[in-house]
Amino acid sequence: MPAARAQPSAVIVGGGHNGLVAATLLARAGVRVTLLERRATLGGATASEAPFPGVDVRLSRYAYLVSLFPRRLMRELGIDVELRRRRISSYTPAGDGGLLVDAGDPARTAASMTALTGDPRAHERWSAFHAGTARLAAAIEPTLLEPLPTRAALRERVGDDALWTALIERPLGEALEAAFPDDVLRGIVLTDGLVGTFAGAHDADLRQNRCFLYHVIGGGTGDWDVPVGGMGALSSALERAARAAGAELHTGAEVTAIDSDDARVRVTCADGAVHEADQLLCGAAPAVLDRLLGRSGDAAGPEGAQLKVNMVLSRLPRLRDADVTPDEAFAGTFHANERASQFAAAHEQASAGRIPDVVPCEVYCHSLSDPSIVAPALREQGVQTLTCFAFHLPARLFRADHDAAKAEALRRTLASLDAVLAEPIEDCLLRAPDGTPCVEAKTPLELQDELDLPGGNIFHRDLQWPFAEDEARAGTWGTETDLPNVRLCGAGARRGGGVSGVPGHNAARATLEALGR
Repeated sequence: MPAARAQPSAVIVGGGHNGLVAATLLARAGVRVTLLERRATLGGATASEAPFPGVDVRLSRYAYLVSLFPRRLMRELGIDVELRRRRISSYTPAGDGGLLVDAGDPARTAASMTALTGDPRAHERWSAFHAGTARLAAAIEPTLLEPLPTRAALRERVGDDALWTALIERPLGEALEAAFPDDVLRGIVLTDGLVGTFAGAHDADLRQNRCFLYHVIGGGTGDWDVPVGGMGALSSALERAARAAGAELHTGAEVTAIDSDDARVRVTCADGAVHEADQLLCGAAPAVLDRLLGRSGDAAGPEGAQLKVNMVLSRLPRLRDADVTPDEAFAGTFHANERASQFAAAHEQASAGRIPDVVPCEVYCHSLSDPSIVAPALREQGVQTLTCFAFHLPARLFRADHDAAKAEALRRTLASLDAVLAEPIEDCLLRAPDGTPCVEAKTPLELQDELDLPGGNIFHRDLQWPFAEDEARAGTWGTETDLPNVRLCGAGARRGGGVSGVPGHNAARATLEALGR
């Protein structure tokens, strides 16, 4: 009788949502899984917390909305998280009026665009451009959970050479200028290319294009949905699935070193614990993996480019626009000072080492779509949440004097909001029981310290194209490293970034193939 085959084993470094996805899939396939998370809780950037003492509101402090997480992956994992579609896509104040994009009323949107731009074809241009991104999304999104296609194969699948060239081969700014004569419309669309990415619309390296692509292909539609219960509802569901599958999940387990001899991996933790396994999946950034392997890595490293501001309000602020209610304006994405020209000016100033005079920023109100994150007593009082994402505030601006730079960046971000509102946002902030206003800001360097994101880069490093740029990599999963038994399962993998679970799934599939399962 042949000897029984030993159960294969894997260590997963990092208990964010991708690590939990990988843990579930591997454990269900019969792999002995040990997951190590340095923080006291699981979920990483997808956790929900109550940051203001005495205020019973659970915020998604780091990640906010869900778009890239494939619904078929949710079904495969067996998790049940309600995602609510927002009828109002966005509102952009301009003077005493504004532009409301109402997904449920195209006629209202068209009238709003015409009134703002003076162009009777504005909505026609808008619809034509987004029809193109919808075709791109429908073609590319299904490939995210498959082995990497070649560039040529994916281009053929898209089946529109002009669209491919405009959004994949040429700088995004050119496509926006060709599509939209209006500075406001160009800026609204450009935001999807700059979230978490310090780039200009016309940069030749096309980082803005890659960021834009991931923002418009999610779900095959590009829609960004609100997770009911906050991001913590998603991470909690993933944790339950991983535990039910039999994965061992350890918190407070900070990994300090990784060794691999191509056959086995050895993982050492700060408390002296040592874990050995056949395979290792790293949910941390590639630069962190290099550090744990004792490699020097890139001296410059990744760089984040945003200030994240979380607020709890006693009420929503008043608008200058009499035709739109605050509930409508803040139900979708609220754009403040995000004209294309304002993005360009802010990028130029930040590149020169200065905090921009006018900080482009956007906010949304989770509690309008999902009141459950606010305690009932506060809900009855009209309390709401606001999440603000301020652009072109790269890590370099905070290195010399972090606290002073943070205070000034927050001041200018709130001033940017005040400039388009009918009253100061500060007048609407809820006060905690100790009298302090309920507002917190997270700089890139704080994201680095709290989440081990190098340079505060929310994507772990620059996003990569969702195809094999080297044809030798075609058919792989985009999670491989130069070590045969070590893979990336976090946002730094190809087809990583965002809240998607895709790299966790792909790393698990690659690992199972390596194990012959």
